[in-house]
Amino acid sequence: MAFQPLDRITVAEISAVGIPIEDAEKLHQDLTQILRNYGTNTGETWKNISKHLLKPNHPFSLHQMMYYGCYHSNTTSNGSDSPPPPAWIPDPESAMSTNVGQVLERLGKEFLGVRYKDPISSFSDLQEFSVSNPEVYWKMVLEELNISFSVPPSCILRQHTSEEGRMLYPGGQWLPGAVLNSAGNCLRLNNERCLNDIMVMWRNEGDDNSLVNRMTLKELRKEVCLVANALDTLGLAKGSAVAIDMPMNVTSVIIYLAIVLAGYVVVSIADSFAPCEISTRLKISNAKAIFTQDFIVRGDKNLPLYGRVVDAHAPLAIVIPARGSTFRVELRDSDISFHAFLERVDHSKAKDYTAVEQPVEAFTNILFSSGTTGEPKAIPWTHATPLKAAADAWSHMDIRKGDVVAWPTNLGWMMGPWLVYATLLNGASMALYDGSPLGSGFAKFVQDAKVTMLGVIPSLVRAWKITNCTAGFDWSSIRCFSSTGEASSVNEYLWLMGRAHYKPVIEYCGGTEIGGGFVCGSLLQPQSLAAFSTPAMGCTLLILGDDGNPLPQTVPGIGELALDPTMFGASSTLLNANHHDVYFSGMPVWNGKVLRRHGDEFERTSGGYYRAHGRADDTMNLGGIKVSSIEIERICNGVDDTVLETAAIGVPPAGGGPEQLVIMVVFKDPNCSEADLDPLKKVFNSAIQKKLNPLFRVSKVVSVLSLPRTASNKVMRRVLRQQLAEQKEGAKL
Repeated sequence: MAFQPLDRITVAEISAVGIPIEDAEKLHQDLTQILRNYGTNTGETWKNISKHLLKPNHPFSLHQMMYYGCYHSNTTSNGSDSPPPPAWIPDPESAMSTNVGQVLERLGKEFLGVRYKDPISSFSDLQEFSVSNPEVYWKMVLEELNISFSVPPSCILRQHTSEEGRMLYPGGQWLPGAVLNSAGNCLRLNNERCLNDIMVMWRNEGDDNSLVNRMTLKELRKEVCLVANALDTLGLAKGSAVAIDMPMNVTSVIIYLAIVLAGYVVVSIADSFAPCEISTRLKISNAKAIFTQDFIVRGDKNLPLYGRVVDAHAPLAIVIPARGSTFRVELRDSDISFHAFLERVDHSKAKDYTAVEQPVEAFTNILFSSGTTGEPKAIPWTHATPLKAAADAWSHMDIRKGDVVAWPTNLGWMMGPWLVYATLLNGASMALYDGSPLGSGFAKFVQDAKVTMLGVIPSLVRAWKITNCTAGFDWSSIRCFSSTGEASSVNEYLWLMGRAHYKPVIEYCGGTEIGGGFVCGSLLQPQSLAAFSTPAMGCTLLILGDDGNPLPQTVPGIGELALDPTMFGASSTLLNANHHDVYFSGMPVWNGKVLRRHGDEFERTSGGYYRAHGRADDTMNLGGIKVSSIEIERICNGVDDTVLETAAIGVPPAGGGPEQLVIMVVFKDPNCSEADLDPLKKVFNSAIQKKLNPLFRVSKVVSVLSLPRTASNKVMRRVLRQQLAEQKEGAKL
């Protein structure tokens, strides 16, 4: 669809998108006044249109008309090679009130000297300062977060000069000698927090007309301490691994905090996993027990969860009923109900629990991320990792006391634990909806809980836009959105911003092994759609050129992303792989340091933004979940006798957005290549959803006579992606 410049838009064109004629006339008058004040094709013009003229109940076509009309000379509705102009621009007053803005106003001249001007102008200087002066920057952040150490660190960062030190800590050793408990810090009182502060809000799907449940800090501490005391009755050695395979609800959060508080290690398992995936993670982590539910309730469906845990041959299972107190399953003789588990504690002695203080490098959580082999990487989080999560939330999403943070996720993925720490360590309230986020029930919960920061993934936004399930709900409490997990779509995120009177989307990209992000947005910078405006605080990004070496940092370009290894909270070990081989082997040296591999292909644009272009290796990102091609291919290769081999690739759709799964098939009989592929697509879908993940879906099956391979016989999936892209482009011409 073509859009007119703003000064050419008529009343008739506004009316044509579904606006009553009298309203169209008023909108046109308001638009004319804005143009008189600010001219056309300027950021200030769009800021005023989005703030004063457009409403969430206006047809999205009107929003597009105004946005693309405003920036008509440098963007079009179907996008371009560079990110579109800003959809949100900060104003000085709001910038001053942010966490970073307040620090800059107080310490800007001390940190930056004569370079300091104001929070907006000097934000990039602060980001550079956070990299060049990590000792000063991170000391300030830890003070802002009110982090308590039973033994303070000897310094913030110890750079190692010995060969052994470089191998163990390629980016240096953070907080050496520190002793703390990250869960204890979530629950402690400080100058910013009192016992009556609301820490968790929640609602169950189906109870959408009930009041939002609320739990104070006093109540949360009591529940966590009770579970921590009960854990000690199991006779497990401190440091033992205890798994959680549950939806992210108030009970699972209490259990998570209790495991860490008591000095054990959480094993994160997503509640969507099939038994074989559960079993793999239990074995790798050597989990001694597992918390789970009998069922997952979604609408009128009861999805078995405990049964999958049993099929995975799990150790001792502590089972929580999904609703109420009545079980609808029979437990194994070795398993116990959550009620019986808590009854093992004398409640008169369970009112408090002294946090188990541990060295900062002690494990708190084992999470999993697929690599390019069949077995997922087991990534331990330490007590430093939660501080990185909370620091990102403090500096980039501006989470603070009084905020209400919602992000539909699961403890099996890094954003689940991230949400716990990013919220509680910043003194905010966590908002949890125990149900599907796809419908109007979740949209109403966001309204009723008065959510101020709403986290999303693009496929979720797409579903909301298609069904229009957010219509009629007031999201005006939202100060910002944040998005992670997949590549975003420009128009879908323009739609999302319009639901909350054009609050910014803070794009956020990182990894489980980083504990947060390496590239983000900021409330102190203009935010373009589907693009990142800055490296994360404390991070340096480099784009590798065709020769494998970093491009100059200010030069636009596209290539594999590499990271300066000096990153607070980043992993230094893996449980089932050689950390150095995975992240550092074969990487170039920059400024005397071997760069850290991440595996994404990134672009630095001429306007200074960053854009993600998917995985540089053969790991896909499906619905925010990373999965290796090999895992999918192992399943697809065995589902039909006519199939010789397959190649699984992730392909971004036209116009941007999350990757879609395409299966390239080579048949044993070349004559089968012209056969109807729809039945095979159904078989692939069924097998993948049953054996790997019920959320994965094959978008397309393509028949090829052979797969392109390297001299060492490795499938060149990049070539397949390129061939498919060329076919699509050819079909357009």
